[in-house]
Amino acid sequence: MLQALVNAWRIPDLRRKILFTLGMLVIFRMLAQITLPGIDIEALRRVFEENQVLNLLNVFSGGTLSTFSVVAMGVYPYITASIIMQLLVPIVPRLTELSREGGEAGRNKINRYTHYLTVPLAALQGYGQASLLYSNQVIREFGLFGPAWLTTLALITTMTAGTMLLVWMGELITEQGIGNGISILIFGGIVAQLPTIAGQVFSGQGAFASFFQVLAIIIITLITIVGIVLITIGERRIPVQYARRVRGNRVVRGGGSTHIPLKVNYAGMIPLIFAISIMIFPATLAGFFVNANTPWVRSIATGIVRFAQPNSWLYQILYFLMVVLFTYFYTLVIFQQQQIPENLQRQGGFIPGIRPGRPTAVYLQRVLNRITLIGAAFLGGVAILPFLVGVLLNTQNVLISSTSLLIVVGVAIDTMRQLEAQLLMRNYEGFIK
Repeated sequence: MLQALVNAWRIPDLRRKILFTLGMLVIFRMLAQITLPGIDIEALRRVFEENQVLNLLNVFSGGTLSTFSVVAMGVYPYITASIIMQLLVPIVPRLTELSREGGEAGRNKINRYTHYLTVPLAALQGYGQASLLYSNQVIREFGLFGPAWLTTLALITTMTAGTMLLVWMGELITEQGIGNGISILIFGGIVAQLPTIAGQVFSGQGAFASFFQVLAIIIITLITIVGIVLITIGERRIPVQYARRVRGNRVVRGGGSTHIPLKVNYAGMIPLIFAISIMIFPATLAGFFVNANTPWVRSIATGIVRFAQPNSWLYQILYFLMVVLFTYFYTLVIFQQQQIPENLQRQGGFIPGIRPGRPTAVYLQRVLNRITLIGAAFLGGVAILPFLVGVLLNTQNVLISSTSLLIVVGVAIDTMRQLEAQLLMRNYEGFIK
């Protein structure tokens, strides 16, 4: 692996891509340290120590929400907009037509719609997060109706502009750097927090108990990383045979064979994002009313916020079931968009022993359902792993959250594969044997 990195560094254009990616990450981390005006830093620190919902949001912002910087929301609004557009493509006829027949121009138009949708989502999320922090006395002046309306408008506009700036930087990394730019930015934010998180884990009370807890957490983390790698790259290969086509006295296409790689985890980390979004949305909404003047409204809002704290078995069981459900749902959506049975029939391919057309679609769906059960159960287990570790070891400290692990490992594998492809094009030995 080290030799492959040396080989990549020796190639001028690959070296330029690596340096460009690192430069964008440095700029991102610099922006993450610029705190918005009117923020009480000490109060912000106390709120993050007490509110686990904000800690979950902080993961998807790449660690920028904990400082409430100009890029406090990260690229999460863009991820939400992308998910919404992916779900709308098979539903809205116009989007379906653009996806199937529009080619590169159609994909660019869908991407443009995603950018348009990101702006209002970022503004709404910025207002919600700022309102939540204002209720905790982190922001001194806030409110669209009143004397602080100009300050509030400037705050929301800055946060929205910060999100769009990160989206633009991510797309630049994708075009001119290495890896998927949006994922790289989230990856950089999580990795930047590791020294702080490691310091919190290694500062225990009681030498033997602390040593045992740290050792157990490290072992569990390493085992989880191995499991994530295996599930991420795991696939079921369905053999495919192509019929020989003869035109006149010559063979137009030979009867070759290949396979369809059905991934164990088609959905990636998207089910966790779905589930977390659904779980924290009521708490975020209720956070606006925890200081309401009406007693019954304040009581209901306080109860919802208390339930949304991920420290109860009921919350974790519901979280596990939602991750499994969303894994099946998103896998079905992605698989239908690929139109594998139709493409096989159009190209003269077939699965041995299975008739083309609908029987092939039924067979592939049945196989996908079986292997998705493994991926869904694994994702659900990884999602509630920090809670289980905390119960077993009687500690609140974990080295890195399960969602962060999925992101870090997934981005690392994807980046290695892209660097591998670049090296193979130049006849160098890469990472993957």
